[in-house]
Amino acid sequence: MGKVIIIVSMSLDGFVAGPNPRVAAPLGDGGERLHEWMFAAAPHPFDAAVAGSRFTVETVGAVVMGRTTFDCGIGEWGDDGTFRTPCFVVTHRPGEPVVKGPTTFTFVTDGVDAAVALARRAAGERDVCVMGADVGAQALRAGLVDELQIHVAPVILGAGRTLFGELGTRLPLVPSRVLDSPYATHIRYRVAS
Repeated sequence: MGKVIIIVSMSLDGFVAGPNPRVAAPLGDGGERLHEWMFAAAPHPFDAAVAGSRFTVETVGAVVMGRTTFDCGIGEWGDDGTFRTPCFVVTHRPGEPVVKGPTTFTFVTDGVDAAVALARRAAGERDVCVMGADVGAQALRAGLVDELQIHVAPVILGAGRTLFGELGTRLPLVPSRVLDSPYATHIRYRVAS
């Protein structure tokens, strides 16, 4: 069975989105700066390698996301839905699945545990990627996450959405990789048991 991985870009002050995320600004006010490392005109070799490997259908078999991530992203993800793999949307609002090419978004109203269980079954031997600050924090609190891939951008947002701010518990992490470039520091942590 694959791992459950949170993959996220984060500011130096710990924000994964700026304030006021909405459809017109999915990463909130100023949050688009968190992903500049992926789109640099002349990317550092580390950034290019990480961007190219962070999400592939060969390694990621399913995605779990929150409703805000879905609502803000669905208009940006194109006709194929971007992910090309089953996606499970944790929400309180039920709905019929949304199909965009090879990507199916299924709404799960039974919480993050149920969504991760469905995603694990769909992913088989591949990994499950967890996206979104709130759902990521819920998965961490529930002990469902095996690994964190954090791309720390040299940006201070000053406010916004955090991944760790509401955890309320200590999280034992073991660093397993650090790559540094002028655009971002890429850190991979294993969640210790």
